[in-house]
Amino acid sequence: MPPKTWMVRAGKRGALIDRFRNAGRVAIGWAELGSLAAVADRPAMVALVRAQWPDWNAYEVGNNAGQLHRFRSELQAGDRVISYDPDGRVYHVGSVGGGYSFEPAFDPDYPNVRPVAWIGMVPRDALSVAAKNSLGSVTTVFQVPADTAAELDALLAAPEDRATVDLAASVHARGDAGGDLAVGPAPSATPVDSAAEAAAEQELFEDLEAKALEFIKDRLAKLSARDMELFVAGLLRAMGYKTRVSPVGPDRGRDIFASPDGLGLEDPRIFVEVKHRSGAIGAPTVRSFLGGRRPGDRCLYVSTGGFARDAKYEADRAAVPLSLLDLDDLVALALEHYDALDVEAKRLLALKRLYWPA
Repeated sequence: MPPKTWMVRAGKRGALIDRFRNAGRVAIGWAELGSLAAVADRPAMVALVRAQWPDWNAYEVGNNAGQLHRFRSELQAGDRVISYDPDGRVYHVGSVGGGYSFEPAFDPDYPNVRPVAWIGMVPRDALSVAAKNSLGSVTTVFQVPADTAAELDALLAAPEDRATVDLAASVHARGDAGGDLAVGPAPSATPVDSAAEAAAEQELFEDLEAKALEFIKDRLAKLSARDMELFVAGLLRAMGYKTRVSPVGPDRGRDIFASPDGLGLEDPRIFVEVKHRSGAIGAPTVRSFLGGRRPGDRCLYVSTGGFARDAKYEADRAAVPLSLLDLDDLVALALEHYDALDVEAKRLLALKRLYWPA
């Protein structure tokens, strides 16, 4: 079986990378657990982590125990290991030289150690977009995919890359005499197809965007029925309306009333029904909601379970304007008006902004 390649991160922001290289080591934390020498299998590691951190949920216990077990038992002598230097934007590549040991003298916070013979570096800029993406996990210890490992090996073996890497290694230590020496990124082992790289970046962006949208929908789907009404009201406020949310109980044919003045004396008067459930809304439910509406009224029906075809037909032929919003529509509006949401609405849907190269 060919050797595996593992990522072992050098602490926060690569703070330990120089110590890794100078000592011929990689190391991880979890110092509270003491030595892992006697913890030979994953179930025992899970039990050890759970006992140390009883407040952690099952995912936290499993994730941390998995990383510890990989470092303690799955890394084998002869396997490749890489660690990232964010300052130099290079991946240091080495070979695992032996088994696990507990060495608090190396660093009290990172006492779990494996010996490594460092053999070279690969500039991050020389990697494909797919390889960069696969190495982007925030996990401390993980196995590098085979195609990424092969790409690292190819770049490491290329003579033109090795020359640049060796030059970078000679001035890697901060504060070398002789002034600053700028080392540019090594060329790729194969010519870079800029169109292919751009297409790969776009594909990655679209994949991340799609995943983000699904996670946002998951978050909204977990709201209670009442919180969903409050969120829709907050969204309408972000769009410039004043709202009144019906109290819990009979809602007299509406969950939310919105208008420019909040009193209904100025048009448009918007009557809103919110159904937060998995099933699609049918035509009879839409007709019931429209009953009693008068000319000049505007209606909005929000259904996180979507709408049946006959409900959409009913909306098209309604005597008063009626808009139907499903979960996808709701997310689209929420993202469009997110900056204008008030504190209460953002509490119900807390999002982080992610920037992507244009």
